[in-house]
Amino acid sequence: MKLFSRCYLIITFVLLAVIVQAQGLPQEQFLIYNAQIVDVLTGKIKSEMALLIEGDQIKALGDFNQLSKDIPQSQQLDAKNKFIIPGLWDMHIHLEVQGLEEDNQALLPLFIAFGITTVRDCASDLGETVLKWRDEINAGKLFGPNLFTAGLKLEGKNSSWKGDLEIENETELNLMMDKQDVWAPDFIKITDNKLHGELFLKSIQAAHERGYVVSGHVPIDLTLEEMVDAGFSSVEHASYLNRLGYDQEEIVAQLKAGTLTNAQAGALYKGIFDQQKADRNYKILGDKGLYVTPTYIGGRQIAYGDEENHLLDSMMTKYLTKAFTAEYLKRIERLKNETPEQMKERKQTYQFNISQLVHYQDAGITILAGSDGAVLNALVYPAQSLIQELQIFQDAGLKPIDVLRAATINGARFLKKDKEMGSIDIGKRADLVLLDSNPLEDINATTHISGVFTKSSYLGRADLDKILSDAREAKVRLDKSREK
Repeated sequence: MKLFSRCYLIITFVLLAVIVQAQGLPQEQFLIYNAQIVDVLTGKIKSEMALLIEGDQIKALGDFNQLSKDIPQSQQLDAKNKFIIPGLWDMHIHLEVQGLEEDNQALLPLFIAFGITTVRDCASDLGETVLKWRDEINAGKLFGPNLFTAGLKLEGKNSSWKGDLEIENETELNLMMDKQDVWAPDFIKITDNKLHGELFLKSIQAAHERGYVVSGHVPIDLTLEEMVDAGFSSVEHASYLNRLGYDQEEIVAQLKAGTLTNAQAGALYKGIFDQQKADRNYKILGDKGLYVTPTYIGGRQIAYGDEENHLLDSMMTKYLTKAFTAEYLKRIERLKNETPEQMKERKQTYQFNISQLVHYQDAGITILAGSDGAVLNALVYPAQSLIQELQIFQDAGLKPIDVLRAATINGARFLKKDKEMGSIDIGKRADLVLLDSNPLEDINATTHISGVFTKSSYLGRADLDKILSDAREAKVRLDKSREK
């Protein structure tokens, strides 16, 4: 009940702000001063500044003496020279698995405790429920991060995924797009388990023509360039880009002509990787405005699973229910049966994959930080995994400012929300994180959070710890409810 009490208090605060605004009265103001404000647009720090918030928007940036007039002391916070960054964005999560609705919903506040004020849900069997949660969060009825979602994704008939919108011709495609128009997802996701290239390409075009941002996987019988030209915006999972180090156009042409099987094409993509060819192709796609969400953390967790005891991970022991982690435990058991050679190959694959990140950056491909945290994605923990992904980006060679952009303004730009979100500026939404140290020196500063401002409310360290405590209690409650 404590979790719901906490949420109720925050919801009440937000609803009161909405009522005040509707009555034409000034919304409550909040002033943060003595702050080091990190400008992700310029990559510089605005030192010792004051930041005035009105409701959920940034009203002004400037001098403390000017901005503090008429602001009650109780509505002022001395940042003590700490660093303020925009709220972090996890651009690839899944709120998923029917029967685990309570488990997923109980974790929503946890994102806030980790400084993640916005998430992008990339479709699942809970798609309609997640769309409802999105609307409830926007209305102040549910406490959690800003939630953008694809709802349910497009796929081919008899897909291995649950809860897809399955199609096998253009008529069915248009019917499913009509459904999407009713649900109003924030973007369209398309995957390739059973959806062949020709219909996949038509799906991109149909979604793009209706004004949607389109992301997804990459079918083996399409080139990335023809997908982008059709309106495809973002590759989910960077491993698909590895095909650009091979003769992708020739391989796809042979697949379309029927002179090459999918298995044979897959074998060709395991040959000798040509970095120069890849860089040229990256540049073509960068010039066309492609985004990529690498989702490296899952590969790292599995590749080094023989060196770490994940059963002791705090997320496993404190916050995630037994039902949530059931698939995680199965994966841990399977890893025990892998040979040293298999584990060595996993590590080599992971190291190669992250080696490409700087090449994407240099080619102008826009990088989005996303974890792929989900019930079915073993050991990729909701909330925490985004912070781990940022550390991987830095270890792979990205500068801290570019890592920070990947987790803030880049996501806002992808979703066409950058005029209102993603950076610290006048008129933008006040989603802010107060850090103890400078993230432009070391992105690991994101692991040391003093406070978060979101939903028109400041949550100090004690408040964030309370969210963590409530999440632990929710786990215990849900586990006990299933013991019988």
